[in-house]
Amino acid sequence: MSMLAGAPWLLAHKSMLAVNKPFKVSLYGNDYVLWKDGRGCINALSNACPHMGAMLSAGWCEEREDKSSAVVCPFHALEFDGEGCTVLPGSQKKTLPQLEPLELIIQGDFIWSYGGREPQQPIPEILNEIAAEYEFIGCTADTSIETDLLSLLLNMHDYNHQNGTHRSLFQIQEVHFEKFIDNGHHSHAYFSMPIALTNLRDKLKNPGLFLFPKVLNAHLENYFPSLVILHGDTGAGIFKQIHLFIPESPTISRTYVMMFGLAKNPVFQLLKQKFLDLGKIVVEQDTDILRKIYPNTPQKIKLNNEVGMDWVRRNFDSYPEIVEPNLSR
Repeated sequence: MSMLAGAPWLLAHKSMLAVNKPFKVSLYGNDYVLWKDGRGCINALSNACPHMGAMLSAGWCEEREDKSSAVVCPFHALEFDGEGCTVLPGSQKKTLPQLEPLELIIQGDFIWSYGGREPQQPIPEILNEIAAEYEFIGCTADTSIETDLLSLLLNMHDYNHQNGTHRSLFQIQEVHFEKFIDNGHHSHAYFSMPIALTNLRDKLKNPGLFLFPKVLNAHLENYFPSLVILHGDTGAGIFKQIHLFIPESPTISRTYVMMFGLAKNPVFQLLKQKFLDLGKIVVEQDTDILRKIYPNTPQKIKLNNEVGMDWVRRNFDSYPEIVEPNLSR
């Protein structure tokens, strides 16, 4: 229950996989190796070599004539195809599958998986819709954090932490919460954040401040439990900053950021990398504060506007059932 078995998890965007380069992912306490072959096909196997347990993700890939490829164990150079079969030394015969493939659901450039569990909810369509309309900018801040999934989700839906955790980045002074729309496993949060007046010296130290108006208006769209979308408009263009969450184990969670954009002004092209850089800093700051929280501390104080955290707790406790939404305000 602590890892919400049956939820769909976005393991990676195809851009995160270089051709014929092993890529390690973890889900529900199991490690897997992913690789993309020369045809663009994605393979996924258990990461432990069945001979002596070496990590296949630490090896390499061998390409075949048809552009397919096999992942190679770094210990004894055994090659495993996408079905988990190998050819033992001195033999010309392919074995039966020795490794269990991880079932993937590929939607365009999005690589989803239920981790071998019975699906309990559908894959959100929102990312396909964004990809059809907006330019893909990139992925950043792929990070594993020593925290359980619930703690990570509570942090991402704690709208009051903006003026603490992210104060140094955005110079946020306070959070004015406006509205929360509760649709079960789907919700929207709207709030505004005045930022401190800054001079040219401050902006030169933190160039990201050049991008911000005097008041930051935030619209977060949430799909429990795996993603949060920040819908932003800078005037020069619209951007979609998507935060992804994956339970690697009961005590380790993974997060990364994916960015899409739509230019209104040519200057937007110059800002794309800056948006990615800011997303990376946000994850670094969230990671840092999560390392500085005592687990299982009783919460004796409740702040205003914790409706997003209440939404997370309710859905977490009742998963996969959807309790009648009652948090809208």
